[in-house]
Amino acid sequence: MSENESSWWSTFTTWPRAVRISTFLVLGLVLVLVAGVATAVVLVRRPLPQTEGERALPGLVSDVTVLRDEHGIPHLYGDSDDDLLRAQGYVHAQERFYEMDVRRHVTAGRLAELFGESALETDKYIRTMGWRRVAQQELGLLSGDTRRALDAYAAGVNAYLSQHSTSRIAVEYTLLGLTGLDYTPARWTAVDSLAWLKAMAWDLRGNMDEEIDRVVASVGNDQETVDLLHPPYDEQRHAPIVAGGTVVDGELETGDAVGASPEAAQVLAQVQQGLEAVPAMLGRGDGLGSNSWVVSGERSATGKPLLANDPHLGVSMPGIWMQVGLHCRTRTPDCTLDVSGFSFSGLPGVVIGHNADIAWGFTNLGPDVTDLYLEKVDGDTWTYGGKQRPLRVRTEVIEVRDADDFILKVRETRHGPLISDVSQDASSVGANAAAEDREQGRESPPGGYAVSLAWTALDPSPTADAILQMNRASSWPEFRAAASKFAVPAQNLVYADTEGNIGYQAPGRVPIRQRGHDGSRPAAGWLPRNDWTGEFVPFDALPSVLNPEEGFVVTANQAVVGRDYPFHLTDDWDHGFRSERIRTLIESKEKLTVDDMVEMQTDEHNAMGPILVPYLLDLDGFESAYQREGLDLLRDWDFQDSADSEAAAYFNVLWANLLRLAFHDDLLPRIHPTGGDRWFTVVDALLDDPAHRLWDDRTTEEVREVRDDVLRQAVIDARDEMTRRQSVRPSEWSWGRLHRLDLVNQTLGTSGIGVVERLLNRTGHRIGGGSSVVNATGWDASDDYTVTSAPSMRMVVSLADLDDSRWINLTGVSGHPASGHYVDQTELFVTGATLPWRSSRDAVERAAEQTLVLTPRG
Repeated sequence: MSENESSWWSTFTTWPRAVRISTFLVLGLVLVLVAGVATAVVLVRRPLPQTEGERALPGLVSDVTVLRDEHGIPHLYGDSDDDLLRAQGYVHAQERFYEMDVRRHVTAGRLAELFGESALETDKYIRTMGWRRVAQQELGLLSGDTRRALDAYAAGVNAYLSQHSTSRIAVEYTLLGLTGLDYTPARWTAVDSLAWLKAMAWDLRGNMDEEIDRVVASVGNDQETVDLLHPPYDEQRHAPIVAGGTVVDGELETGDAVGASPEAAQVLAQVQQGLEAVPAMLGRGDGLGSNSWVVSGERSATGKPLLANDPHLGVSMPGIWMQVGLHCRTRTPDCTLDVSGFSFSGLPGVVIGHNADIAWGFTNLGPDVTDLYLEKVDGDTWTYGGKQRPLRVRTEVIEVRDADDFILKVRETRHGPLISDVSQDASSVGANAAAEDREQGRESPPGGYAVSLAWTALDPSPTADAILQMNRASSWPEFRAAASKFAVPAQNLVYADTEGNIGYQAPGRVPIRQRGHDGSRPAAGWLPRNDWTGEFVPFDALPSVLNPEEGFVVTANQAVVGRDYPFHLTDDWDHGFRSERIRTLIESKEKLTVDDMVEMQTDEHNAMGPILVPYLLDLDGFESAYQREGLDLLRDWDFQDSADSEAAAYFNVLWANLLRLAFHDDLLPRIHPTGGDRWFTVVDALLDDPAHRLWDDRTTEEVREVRDDVLRQAVIDARDEMTRRQSVRPSEWSWGRLHRLDLVNQTLGTSGIGVVERLLNRTGHRIGGGSSVVNATGWDASDDYTVTSAPSMRMVVSLADLDDSRWINLTGVSGHPASGHYVDQTELFVTGATLPWRSSRDAVERAAEQTLVLTPRG
């Protein structure tokens, strides 16, 4: 013992015995805590993937080199497509397998196996719709090349699983194990990949919510009011994507849609409430949409096209996309890929991006591909064409963790599955509605009304063929040939190539309905004339344009075509505020640069500002200067929803209060205004009608309010709310403090266990933008100001020099919370920054910081 140690020990032994015992206990507790923390760190870091050196990947023919840059973005180099896709499966599993596993449990209706009875409602709905059953049928429709790609990808995933214990795959499995779950992930299959396409199609399915809303809004409102609340698209103010087309046989007639009876409304509202149990894998609500635009070389400073895309999807942790590059060292018949962009973990290839010759982007087309039918059901029969017919019936067994299996009986009409069967609330509402009908002398089914779902995604299609064909396309004809396979979800595709061409193509399976049924409302299922014809809009008749005269194409979920187009796609377009702003920005410059395109993506102009603010500034009758202080901010507001803007904070709070005051008394809670593009259009129209009945508060029977009464109260309420939330001083307000981007793990991130949520979630990012703004960080005005959807990524491709392109992800490439690439792109994203998008071999090699060689050798 050293002299210092001896002196310390001598002093310690003179302390009172109780003090010495307490000290030992404290030291012991500290050591236990340190050991616990060290163990926790090891467990959290254990799943981090190997990114350098060499690793065996059985089944490869030749080595595949994986180069990762400072943000961990992998570029893979190989000698065959099979090797590259096998390696992609391996790399996806390295970074994102837990996310992949949860996705396949969702799409198979098997979440309850992992999470118990709390997930049973989700499983019941998805089993009823039969997503995985359809995916299994689709496998047989795919080309041999796509089948081989899916199998190679699955083999790569399974090689990773076979090399790693469950605790080394993802920390989430360790956390689930602490709850008593004994689980080993099953092998990945091609059907697991295909089923994910059903989740995409569900979240981007079109106007089913609007179908229900129209009926539910009819309760207590006349048809004129319902029509005002669902205004038509104004193509004079907001240009459609493509012009042209002619009317065939006149306009569609309205006919046998379900009327606005309270009984029908109750059944449909309950069905919609139940469907919200289905997890939003991509997101849901008004904010789902996207921006994309492409400009020709004549409008570009580079002399070649520029293409931009930013899909607006739900926010989650990790983000929906993983960046990747797939490159053949030498292009041969067996090695055709030289593509990079944004991929879905669980699916081979690149979904959005560019190869050596072309670039493409997606936005949601949003055609009406779903219909709800009110059915007359009696036992296991239903009424159709005046006769009782047998329902198609099958049984599903759902395994439930820590509980007995649940036996689910699924019933279907010719239209589709009875989704009302899944919700007991909906079933009882349907029975009560029928009983009330009988009391009123109206005909009704003995067992109550049921609701079936017709949806194009429930018919097998070869959509998966389209993805790899797009990856390999080198010209407009080849790109269109690939797009023709893209059945669901129907998308707007923008295109550019290195030869200088730009284009637009709408793909997708859009049903042709019989005359008299336009799909805007649920239909009477017992009438055969309401059925779909069984035919779809021919691909060659879908909107398309190559090299338009104005030199650019803008798609932002607005109307694709005008009213003279011969086929009915939908009436429920986005109302075009984003698309018109993008057009304005494009036309404001003679020549656009890559930096201009990036800057446009973060434009935060609030189109409702210049519409509403003049009415607000004309108000009088306030009792104090305090009540007007918020309005003073609006006098010099530039209408930008900037994160640091006091005026933007006040205006958006005022907007939420205005919607509450004007509409909550007129509508059921489920359809309260969310504040997006449709509500911009509704309020714009109402401002010109100051005495409209919607301005009146129905709860104040002795007073009839008019427009200025509501606007004045919204001004006062917004001032009080900002004082409560932030400060009595308007100079201390900011939109970003209200409008937070919270990235939450979709399973354990909402566990309620603080330490787990802190490990998995990344919350509190202050961000600008808003609903129906180009920087589309959507929020729900009926709930809170927190971001509910956002640009899931941003990209700008320069066809003059692909290495001059830019990209950014919402989170990072990794799904591991201990990884430095879990959220290393988020702060850049929030500020509007982007990363260099290198794709040439030289540029990728210069940027590489880690090299992993996957080898067939053991």
